[in-house]
Amino acid sequence: MITMKELDVEQIEEIKALFFNIFSNKPWNDDWSDSLQLHEYIEDLIGNNNSLSLGLFENNQLIGLSLGYIMHWCTGTEYYIFEFCIDTEKQGKGLGTDFLNKIEKFAESKKITHIFLQTERTVPAYDFYQKNGFSELKDHVSLFKNFH
Repeated sequence: MITMKELDVEQIEEIKALFFNIFSNKPWNDDWSDSLQLHEYIEDLIGNNNSLSLGLFENNQLIGLSLGYIMHWCTGTEYYIFEFCIDTEKQGKGLGTDFLNKIEKFAESKKITHIFLQTERTVPAYDFYQKNGFSELKDHVSLFKNFH
């Protein structure tokens, strides 16, 4: 049985384990070997007043994450997703699309008017989001400055 539930800091170890397993492997290959950095990052996402952390569960096992914030803008309230993922072994079975549909229904019930997220054009997630109705913002630019 597939269900979606809100997550909180009590589930941080389960969240970290799934996040690490997904993003430390292809196609991401992120280096999350610093366990303190990983802990603080996940805590940043799930431990704030405006955090909205959702989990997708299959038979009570966490298989998907949507970690982000509720943001109040002049155009309405949005759910800003920082991290969205499905267990690597469960991908390609429609669970990501199902999860997004559940998130949209949940968001609408909370009077959230839109979802915002960022991804890279060169990863499979880009096509996945477009397939699921997300549009690229033509006037939006992400900027970055590295101090090292």
